[in-house]
Amino acid sequence: MDFNVRKLATDAGIFFSRAVQFTEEKLGQAEKTELDAHFENLLSRADCTKNWTEKIYRQTEVLLQPNPGARIEDFLYEKLDRKVPARPTNGEILSQFMLEAAKEFGSGTPYGSTLIKVGDCQRRLGGAEREFLQSSSISFLTPLRNFLEGDWRTISRERRLLENRRLDLDACKARLKKARAAEAKAACEGEAVPDFQETRPRNYVLSASASAAEHELRVAQTEFDRQAEVTRLLLEGISSTHVNHLRCLCEFVEAQAMYYNQCHKYMLELQRELGSCSGDIRCPDSSDVGSPADPSAFPSQSSPSALETDALQIEEVQPPASGTRTAKVLYDYDAADSSELSLRADELITVYTVPGMDSDWLIGERGNQKGKVPVTYLELLS
Repeated sequence: MDFNVRKLATDAGIFFSRAVQFTEEKLGQAEKTELDAHFENLLSRADCTKNWTEKIYRQTEVLLQPNPGARIEDFLYEKLDRKVPARPTNGEILSQFMLEAAKEFGSGTPYGSTLIKVGDCQRRLGGAEREFLQSSSISFLTPLRNFLEGDWRTISRERRLLENRRLDLDACKARLKKARAAEAKAACEGEAVPDFQETRPRNYVLSASASAAEHELRVAQTEFDRQAEVTRLLLEGISSTHVNHLRCLCEFVEAQAMYYNQCHKYMLELQRELGSCSGDIRCPDSSDVGSPADPSAFPSQSSPSALETDALQIEEVQPPASGTRTAKVLYDYDAADSSELSLRADELITVYTVPGMDSDWLIGERGNQKGKVPVTYLELLS
């Protein structure tokens, strides 16, 4: 193997000298060139940005992919520069199991048909989750990773180079100080013992040594100032990094809001679909043949209240003296019969409840119109 032994020995000597110098600075036995307060603030801000960006990045990975095995697999594929294979979401897997179970039980049975409806909803939820994971990875995780693996590595490299330049500068200062001290000592000794044959050559050598030290100091100071300016520009770029991360964070919030909104919409549709067919669902071991499988989730079909059997009684319902509230409609809703009130998104209506009414419904009023409205479509304001 071809390598330069002299260069290796020189680098080892420089490394050892810097290690000794750094240790002496820590012990207070050597002078240290201090950076200005603004530069120190930039360094502190950069370190803070790196630490918190790393924590946010790691925890976001956990949020998007809770399975540590899957995260390790994705990491290995990324390092091997290979495409990560498509991985079904938990909702898509559950949908597949439900659909296969429906085939076994029979799609014509109440249980089988309900499994098909719920399985289709789980499939759509899984698809929404997949889109959310992809968009979040592109718009949020990727910029954070690019900063940690790109910009921050550049900043760290320039900071190490600046630290080496500072150590070289302090070493030149120490050599110049030592040379001047030796020159001053020799001058004092020459005045005390005027031996021209010995003092003149030695003074000439000491003076030349001090001049060489001064030249090295000027060169070291120039290199240190140049490297300090380069590092300062990189550290000031952290402000632009914050602006970029703020934009990415807003995009992540938008993707998350869209994902949860889609999930809520799918679940409301499923709830409405199951509620419309709840009369066909019967508990096989129940003595009450007409009772639904889950009376808390679906309106009762065997013992409807007066409000549900006679739509005309809606007009006879009077609002209570106190207890009315204003509600904002979240989604459009089409009335299933004349006892219900159709709703349009973002409109404001007055709502109240009456004794004996199902907790999932309220009486809504809009001008002269009145009817039952589902609670899940409303946001109560006052």
